[in-house]
Amino acid sequence: MKWANLVVNGQARAGLVEGDIVCLSQAAQVKDILSDLSAAAKAVEGGPRVPLSEVGLRQPILRPGKILAIGLNYAAHAKESVSFIQPTPASVQKWFNKQTTAANGPFDPVHLPIVSEQLDYEAELVVIIGKTGRHVPAARAHELIAGYSCGCDVSVRDWQRASQTMIMGKGFDTHAPFGPFLVTPDEIDDFEALEVRGYVNGELRQSGHARDMVFSVAEQIAHLTQAFTLEPGDVIFTGTPAGVGAGFDPPKWLKAGDKVRVEIPGLGHIENEIIEETDTTVLG
Repeated sequence: MKWANLVVNGQARAGLVEGDIVCLSQAAQVKDILSDLSAAAKAVEGGPRVPLSEVGLRQPILRPGKILAIGLNYAAHAKESVSFIQPTPASVQKWFNKQTTAANGPFDPVHLPIVSEQLDYEAELVVIIGKTGRHVPAARAHELIAGYSCGCDVSVRDWQRASQTMIMGKGFDTHAPFGPFLVTPDEIDDFEALEVRGYVNGELRQSGHARDMVFSVAEQIAHLTQAFTLEPGDVIFTGTPAGVGAGFDPPKWLKAGDKVRVEIPGLGHIENEIIEETDTTVLG
């Protein structure tokens, strides 16, 4: 199944995507039906349908409870990252979180911050959690997974270097676009063969497969749930292949007007334009 958060005639709806058609759910968002997507699919049978081309697509989880991301999870990316990430032993999972206000739509603009010109991209496979889990062994980690999406871990490198936790450089508003769908695991024939591709202005910059991960998705979930509870609607960014802008000499920072595309065959693609952030003060 492919589920999406939609805007239809100005209203928020969840929908089951079948080819070029969307079967509309009574639910306002996918998070409301995560507990039983199969039952939700049966509920939309015979209901209203609209062309996919006539709806607006939002991120599959509008406001994740947690946005967690693992660093240095592809060996080639770890090698290129020595200039902007403090190295850790290969046996250690390096985690950080992105703020919930970083969540962004699959085709919405991404802000070039006022405070930095070192904006970078990281194409990633995203996991969406569908059940509550604590102390979950790797062998049962799949039971927590509702589905997968494409994502981009947008990063502000100078702010990232300034903090050992990387949180400041990773948590800017709009810097976690993902989508366009939640694709359930049964739709994927060979998970290990999934290829993550990242493009900037049509130029292929990144390419890597799920089998190239240092720590598998199951190992990631097992590790995280040793420390805290994962809950429905939590989102995990699972690492990026080599080819990020900071890895070039000189670095290839993103500029206003650039378009960053992440695609994973079978899951779809996202594409976000970089725009300059405004300095408008927001209070209340």
